[in-house]
Amino acid sequence: MRLAWLTDLHVNFVKPPAFRAFLEKVAATGADAVLVTGDIGEGPSTPGYLNCMAEKLARPLYFVLGNHDFYRSSFAQVAASVKALAAKEPRLIWLNEAPPVELAPCTALVGHDTWADGRLGDLANSPVLLNDFFLIEDFKNAPPDRHPEMLRGLADAGAAHLRAVLPAALASHARVICAVHVPPFAEATWHEGRPSNKDWLPFFSSKASGDAILEAARQFPEKKITVLCGHTHGSGEYAPLPNVTVLTGGAEYGTPAVQRVFEVD
Repeated sequence: MRLAWLTDLHVNFVKPPAFRAFLEKVAATGADAVLVTGDIGEGPSTPGYLNCMAEKLARPLYFVLGNHDFYRSSFAQVAASVKALAAKEPRLIWLNEAPPVELAPCTALVGHDTWADGRLGDLANSPVLLNDFFLIEDFKNAPPDRHPEMLRGLADAGAAHLRAVLPAALASHARVICAVHVPPFAEATWHEGRPSNKDWLPFFSSKASGDAILEAARQFPEKKITVLCGHTHGSGEYAPLPNVTVLTGGAEYGTPAVQRVFEVD
């Protein structure tokens, strides 16, 4: 079974002919299924892009959402529209809503959007102000002093999902692919060839997800977890444990790319 991995497509920065050409490239990989680790578009446009991808690729499309997928909308509105779309289009599988998926006899897939939680780096003194706080209604309508609490809550919800699905998948499969948007470790926040600094780490990493992944890996030391993530637009690899490998996908606005095609058995 062949699985094509995509991340940080930002289709809203891609002209329609270029997007169609990109989907032709994805189809040409011969992959049996496609996995997208977030930042597909923005809140109002992401469902349409997902529907287009499902129609053009005509194969299972597993996905998680990224922070940009909620821009110009709210968490509740995007979740409702994506759930409704997935209910009508069986080839679209939002991993937030899915139990472990068997890709092949030895390999399962799990995932969640996850969220940066501000627990790594120096959130209190960071000068960084992401567009998230201005373009996502939930943040925009909340006082800034509540933002750290909101980040932690979002990240903890993602970690809770991983704590439910990862052990279940590892109990029955030798290998598990774990799809998240936000890198789960500081060392995986690749940007311009190196991990992010203390100012960006609060917004580029999810310690809650990393803790959940390490717990499952230590519970099943003979099993292998491959984490696929994006968000930082820099590519790199990090192995926090012998049985855990984290691959961060690189991306460039306006130029979506196939990150890798995995052979799974």
